Amino acid sequence: MNFLYYPGCSLTASAREYDLATRAVMAAAGVNLTEIDDWTCCGASAAAPISHLLSLSLSARNLALAEQTTADGQILVPCSACYLNLKKAHEALRNDAKQRAMINDALAAVGLTATGSMRVRHLLDVLAVDLGKQHLAPLITRSLAGLTVAPYYGCQCLRPYPEFDDPERPVSMEPLIEATGAGVHVWEMGGRCCGASLVSTQPETGLERVGAILKAAKGADLIVTVCPMCQMNLDAWQSKASQMAGEDLAITVLYLPQLLGLAMGLGHQELGLDLNLAVLESFRERI
Repeated sequence: MNFLYYPGCSLTASAREYDLATRAVMAAAGVNLTEIDDWTCCGASAAAPISHLLSLSLSARNLALAEQTTADGQILVPCSACYLNLKKAHEALRNDAKQRAMINDALAAVGLTATGSMRVRHLLDVLAVDLGKQHLAPLITRSLAGLTVAPYYGCQCLRPYPEFDDPERPVSMEPLIEATGAGVHVWEMGGRCCGASLVSTQPETGLERVGAILKAAKGADLIVTVCPMCQMNLDAWQSKASQMAGEDLAITVLYLPQLLGLAMGLGHQELGLDLNLAVLESFRERI
């Protein structure tokens, strides 16, 4: 399998462990990733309120660069926000002639043009659909039996584009978790919003959302996610959420490829486990 790879800004900074683990696990699974040369920010959540065209054009620039590499390929995107933005630009280029003309008029300023020929794929989509339990299970060298994992999807990898799972009752992580030997924590919070940036803009509301997810994860040994924003909220704000709730809500929070990599026998440094904020000592002893 071959994919063009768009890491996005978070995976080069606050979510570097996600990038490390993604590259390591995909390499171990025989998947070749070629990073898009000269990629830039997708616009995150800041561009759209300023200019819809700016938001689409920032993402379309990366699609145009990818099309220069291969006219008909696939782009793998680990970050859910980046995936959503690139997906929006892809849909606009493919299905709206007026927006396609506006985007390409903007891209002409930097000598680029985009058609939307590249398929945009979330990492979870590739792991669940292209690889799946059948392909990953033979790669497991260290059983994680005895661990119970709460799969947390968040919003943006499944909404508004339910390409590979049901956004209300997502299950695509479950076979992957089971492939490691671990059990799946049954809960209703997997597809609920973590509050995104509300922790910064409206702290009480944001911490309530984070606390509700952490409370629902009680009984699990860890939470796994596929979104840098979700991971940051659940990972970095545990202490304040615990204070607000009046109870200890501490739990280990990993990215899905970190969990898979552990089961594949990959090293802690290779998976960036030293970069996670919330890895409990009890979890480290278990693994």
